[in-house]
Amino acid sequence: MTPTAARSPEVNIILSTLARLLFRLLGWRPEGSVPPRAQFVVVAAPHTSNWDGLIVILMALVLRVRLRWMGKHTLFRPPFGFILRALGGVPINRSASHNAVQQAIQSFHDHERWVLVVAPEGTRSKAARWKTGFYHIALGAGVPLVLGFIDYPRRSAGLGPVIEPSGDIEADMAIIRAFYTGITGRHPEKMSDITL
Repeated sequence: MTPTAARSPEVNIILSTLARLLFRLLGWRPEGSVPPRAQFVVVAAPHTSNWDGLIVILMALVLRVRLRWMGKHTLFRPPFGFILRALGGVPINRSASHNAVQQAIQSFHDHERWVLVVAPEGTRSKAARWKTGFYHIALGAGVPLVLGFIDYPRRSAGLGPVIEPSGDIEADMAIIRAFYTGITGRHPEKMSDITL
């Protein structure tokens, strides 16, 4: 893999190698590569199981990328707050005057290197449609979307195409929908329709 701006010095080559070995021992294979950008939003789909989180963490270690994810601020209280932050958690205050999308956009402005992973379904259960927050975060922050995936039948996970949000969400979603066609979560019956 070639060096990239998103690579984090916090994830060293030894940790990355151990994660790659564990990934293979579990029967999974990584796919794709990290784009040469210091900031982007990773679309994590489909999200149908608690196991998805472990796979995403291992993939991030394999690729040597420090991922961030958003969680309700009350989750970050002692004694587990430190651990969740160490795992990339970013507390979001949903009762604040500005919403989670604006808080996420501000995080991109505040950090030179920032990779945020967002599950657009917003739940592990079947939802009627995808939430659009991931798109508005990328558009508002001026960063690309990277299509991350976990395909259980192929035991494969990784990063796919890079999409620069155009502002035409319907046109961009057609590209996103085409990519995820045929990618299957652990529980296919819980997969949400890729509609807005």
